[in-house]
Amino acid sequence: MSVIVASDLDRTLIYSAAALALTMPDARAPRLLCVEVHESKPLSYMTETAAELLTELGDTAVFVPTTTRTRKQYQRINLPGPPPQFAICANGGHLLVDGETDRDWHARVLARLADECAPLSEVQEHLLRTADPVWVRKHRVAEDLFAYLVVERELLPEEWVKELAAWAENRGWTVSLQGRKIYAVPVPLTKSAALREVARRAGAELTLAAGDSLLDADLLLAADQSWRPGHGELADASWSAPGVRVLPERGVLAGERILREFLHRVRAPR
Repeated sequence: MSVIVASDLDRTLIYSAAALALTMPDARAPRLLCVEVHESKPLSYMTETAAELLTELGDTAVFVPTTTRTRKQYQRINLPGPPPQFAICANGGHLLVDGETDRDWHARVLARLADECAPLSEVQEHLLRTADPVWVRKHRVAEDLFAYLVVERELLPEEWVKELAAWAENRGWTVSLQGRKIYAVPVPLTKSAALREVARRAGAELTLAAGDSLLDADLLLAADQSWRPGHGELADASWSAPGVRVLPERGVLAGERILREFLHRVRAPR
């Protein structure tokens, strides 16, 4: 039986130092493995136990890293286990097959965005015009598909985020606040659409998923069974749905628990 396991990466399987949430005494903290280095500095981690579980998972199911990261940002990550045959980047805008972009899939995505959404240039102009330099640190465009801001979270006006979300909704876009980043993403640009394409190609009979942010909600709903950790946008909103299991763990230990859940389900009699 072919099983697809599609998991978000940041704050689901891998964690920055700030997101580890190591609340136990130092002597009892789990051993960590660095899985991402950027500009010669360690950036992302998972527990050594999670690394072992991910290796086992890669040997028993089709593991599909699924991320809002650009391809370049994704390729900085050095996950344990066999190299994934499929990876979903740019929130579904790019489907990688053996590390290379599937051009047919990308062309289909671009055609749908052109038909259903306001252009990226309009959204980018709105962000540049309305976001206050007092709390904006960076303006970014990802893969010519969506835009995001890096902000000082403590200075960010909550009302501005709500106004941006309402403005974007009327133009076929959605807004997601994740840590210090505010994403503006076209509504049809989804991880779930790319997951369905991978499942079709792999002939999957069972799909599993995990994620922590609002941009992961469609992914969790598209899978046969899903998990979310006790932190993140979905937890903050008390979001739940049939087929989605809410885990109590927060931080890097949530990533370990998610991988245990994946393996248990893959190995369960069917």
